[in-house]
Amino acid sequence: MLKIAVILGSTRPGRNGEQVAQWVMNQAKQRGDAQFDLIDLKEINLPLLDEAVPAGYAQYANEHTKAWAKLIAQYDGYVIITPEYNHAPGAALKNALDFLYQEWNNKAVAFVSYGSAYGVRAVEQLRLIAGELQLADVRSQVQLSLYQDFENFSAFKPQAHQADSLTTTLDQLVAWSGALKPLRQA
Repeated sequence: MLKIAVILGSTRPGRNGEQVAQWVMNQAKQRGDAQFDLIDLKEINLPLLDEAVPAGYAQYANEHTKAWAKLIAQYDGYVIITPEYNHAPGAALKNALDFLYQEWNNKAVAFVSYGSAYGVRAVEQLRLIAGELQLADVRSQVQLSLYQDFENFSAFKPQAHQADSLTTTLDQLVAWSGALKPLRQA
């Protein structure tokens, strides 16, 4: 069975991402086509990138990097949950992506974003980063509005159509993750 990591990309106190991650996990666990695990970057607690050798060489010196690499390597695909801060993804998420290279290669990634402008600009940047990491990004994404999908900008109450968006996004992610498996085995 395929293994998919749902990565909560915000570490900010009072973040809305925890509610979004639980919603994604609740929907994902109802599926029978993949195993879904939640990875919270706040719990991983990576420092700012502190590896002297570029990630492409996979010559990790630090134990936290080795642990992060081992965790990420076991998955076939990823759902990245990202807020949009100043038209971009948060620094903790970008940092976590930058720590590794080969562990991301030939896998699929999907995005669930939230913000005042649905988080779409953060995802645009993440799609560029994904390409460099040899992650195949699926077209469908979930775009959550702080105005329409959160009560008082904090209590997550997604509109009914968002469940359909998530289903489509997960369908594409599982299909691509499976299709890329022969590349990872080679």
